[in-house]
Amino acid sequence: MEEKTIRNEAPILSLDHVSIRYMTGDFKEIGIKEFLLRKITKNYHVKEFWADRDITCAIYRGDMLGIIGTNGAGKSTLLKAISGIMVPTEGSVTCNGKIAALLELGSGFDGEMTVKENTYLRGAMLGYTKKFMDDTYGEIIAFAELEEFQDTPFKHLSSGMKSRLAFSIASLVNPDILILDEVLSVGDGSFRKKSEAKMRSIIGGGATTILVSHSIAQVRSMCNKILWLDHGKQVTFGDDVKRICDAYETYLSTKKLPETI
Repeated sequence: MEEKTIRNEAPILSLDHVSIRYMTGDFKEIGIKEFLLRKITKNYHVKEFWADRDITCAIYRGDMLGIIGTNGAGKSTLLKAISGIMVPTEGSVTCNGKIAALLELGSGFDGEMTVKENTYLRGAMLGYTKKFMDDTYGEIIAFAELEEFQDTPFKHLSSGMKSRLAFSIASLVNPDILILDEVLSVGDGSFRKKSEAKMRSIIGGGATTILVSHSIAQVRSMCNKILWLDHGKQVTFGDDVKRICDAYETYLSTKKLPETI
């Protein structure tokens, strides 16, 4: 599906026939020496698995792209390529801005350290100065609704609390591109609404956002572009959000991919 609007500026992010392959087989189970010996004698087995295959799309400053697809569609792997964690096996990712990615919200924290200590640690990892953290710490904790848990070891928090803290810290960044993987699904209804409002504020400030969410209602209300993946393949990409979301919901009930959208 082609975009309806013709743009004059360059995309802030473009994917050109991106494919990502995983290799599995003997080398995962044996040492490198044994693997080399087996390779010389051709007595080894390697399997290829393409997590994403031939993905092409482009988004512009201020866009909010929703990536949809069932489990195993290749969404998270594609986000890792976009954020620079992985290099595509084929194709290319071109980014013309600073990326902040929330892919695994509970990772990167120290379980033994307190909530306050972890907040400063994550801030330092993101490049914030101590003064900036001193000035914004109260705002971070209040947004995450963790005022009563500041001295609690991080490992004692629930997964929802951990995600709220990570989201609150990262939402203070002023990135060109913000990547959210199921972030807005954390917490209760009240926090989800607050997160959505925060995202709308960031988008209103000019940030481009990529959202992966199983909530089609969320995608419908927040996104102006949709990329639909299925088993690593691109079903469609475009800006007719209603039509694509309607087709996806039909697919979820019938398990049949549409011939055209």
